[in-house]
Amino acid sequence: MDFSSPSPPMGSGQSPEALMEQVQAQLQQAYAEELIETLRGKCFDKCVTKPGSSLSSGESSCVSRCVDRYIEAMGIISRSLFSQQR
Repeated sequence: MDFSSPSPPMGSGQSPEALMEQVQAQLQQAYAEELIETLRGKCFDKCVTKPGSSLSSGESSCVSRCVDRYIEAMGIISRSLFSQQR
């Protein structure tokens, strides 16, 4: 997670709501970075056997399908977890 952006220290007059929004934004950023890294690791490594200056049509299709399946699976898992919590 990137903590390079300046943020006021706790107790510096920032409202609890503003602090919560800042934390949520940082968590969303961290989740997006983790998702991209996971997809790169799983899909690129699986589909691109000979890296070059561009992707072949087969590699491009493979990466696209892999990303679609991963996002679909994450959606199913998320819905399942949220429905169990209710």
